[in-house]
Amino acid sequence: MNEVIAAQDIVITTAQVPGRRPPVLVTAAAVASMRAGSIIVDMAASDLGGNCELSQPGKVTITPNGVAIHAPLNLPASMPTGASAFFSRNISNLLLNFVNHGELRIDFEDEVTAATVITHGGKVVQEATRKLLQPATRGGAKA
Repeated sequence: MNEVIAAQDIVITTAQVPGRRPPVLVTAAAVASMRAGSIIVDMAASDLGGNCELSQPGKVTITPNGVAIHAPLNLPASMPTGASAFFSRNISNLLLNFVNHGELRIDFEDEVTAATVITHGGKVVQEATRKLLQPATRGGAKA
């Protein structure tokens, strides 16, 4: 995971366990390997800790290598009601795109469907995800 994190410009974490410390997903070593100017948004930050080992709940921390770690407390409560309604309308419209006359309709010619359906019929059908999951090749032969 550290290699993947090191290559990112922004990392957003959200994993919480009610009443318990959130799991550490971004270690100090991962943060140290990120480029200057990268940002981590630890949405799981609380008085119990956060998903980033270096998060300071309620604060923005700039690491020695120039990574900004944002660890807001209770972020959902700070969102305006309108943002929640906007988000729910977007999710509703996305899901309704898959329904026609009350029946599930998977139309892979539709660009929204093609971009959002990852698996179907036991296969990875979303092109970008399929490419990421293909084994690395060396000299044209599979590794």
